[in-house]
Amino acid sequence: MKAWQKAAWQCLIITMSLFLLSGLALAEGKATPQEVKAKVQEAAKLLQEKGDEGLKILNTKDNPFVWKDTYVFAYNLDGKMIAHPVAPHLLNKDMMAIKDVDGKLFTGEFLEIAKGKGHGWSDYKWPKPGSREPSLKVSYIMKVPGKPWFVGAGIYDFSKADAIKQAGD
Repeated sequence: MKAWQKAAWQCLIITMSLFLLSGLALAEGKATPQEVKAKVQEAAKLLQEKGDEGLKILNTKDNPFVWKDTYVFAYNLDGKMIAHPVAPHLLNKDMMAIKDVDGKLFTGEFLEIAKGKGHGWSDYKWPKPGSREPSLKVSYIMKVPGKPWFVGAGIYDFSKADAIKQAGD
């Protein structure tokens, strides 16, 4: 093999390696439906065991429930936001009248899930962190056992059906 052919092969191998590594880095940047469901279950357990101390944890920006491109939030069963680590201006706000860009009263759907089956998926339009433009968001909602609260976390760019298929209901 000539020197220029060897150099071309090395360049190709390096380029392909960088391409694969960049793909892995991008994949690590987006939360999966399975991760969302697991984090919500973990947050519900935290709040069940620690109560108000758990809410303090959820309300800090650098907590284990803020990861990749998402975060866990919490509401009370009247539709008031009680934990939101990336948008503290929403704390203690009654979210019942807030509509997404399509007019969906998503907090009402969250409450139906929490008060009904106790867990499940909801889809609505909401801005990604750092953006002003709404995107499709699918959130897993779970009632906190023994507390008048529910927690949720969402993923972007998934349909509700895709999230349910990947993580189960």
